[in-house]
Amino acid sequence: MKADAKQITHLLKPLRLLLLGAPGSGKGTQTSRLLKQIPQLSSISSGDILRQEIKSESTLGREATTYIAQGKLLPDDLITRLITFRLSALGWLKPSAMWLLDGFPRTTAQASALDELLKQHDASLNLVVELDVPESTILERIENRYVHVPSGRVYNLQYNPPKVPGLDDITGEPLTKRLDDTAEVFKKRLEEYK
Repeated sequence: MKADAKQITHLLKPLRLLLLGAPGSGKGTQTSRLLKQIPQLSSISSGDILRQEIKSESTLGREATTYIAQGKLLPDDLITRLITFRLSALGWLKPSAMWLLDGFPRTTAQASALDELLKQHDASLNLVVELDVPESTILERIENRYVHVPSGRVYNLQYNPPKVPGLDDITGEPLTKRLDDTAEVFKKRLEEYK
């Protein structure tokens, strides 16, 4: 007996994926690749949300800047509220939703809060992937990384340079260095991550 693609699709659970890895390990790159391969999948990046808040100079953005500049993680309650609010606002707290979380949760407290929330909505995770990348590789990536803040597009001077140095390929707007893209801050962030 052969099953066609429609029958198989109905048997599969909607993908709810948690992508973990040290800062700079390539979570954003892998997320972009997955979104291209699985068009039905949507994503939330805790880092992208925080950068948007910082750029808009919101209260959360100003508070986050203080922690990020020191290489520290945001307090659990603050980042958890931000992510759970976004999940709810997007309508992703339901059994049929397909999504990927990039960079959240990072602590046991965050994971417990997320797990409880998802159970309440019958939308539990069904896949967790951790990227294991050598520290030296991550540091090299971070030192060569530039970002177009409004879009979240990331460039690397070694393997994905912008067509015009210092400018976004699509808008022509200036690229910037993230506050946390320094060797000193990276080492602190890595210690926090571990």
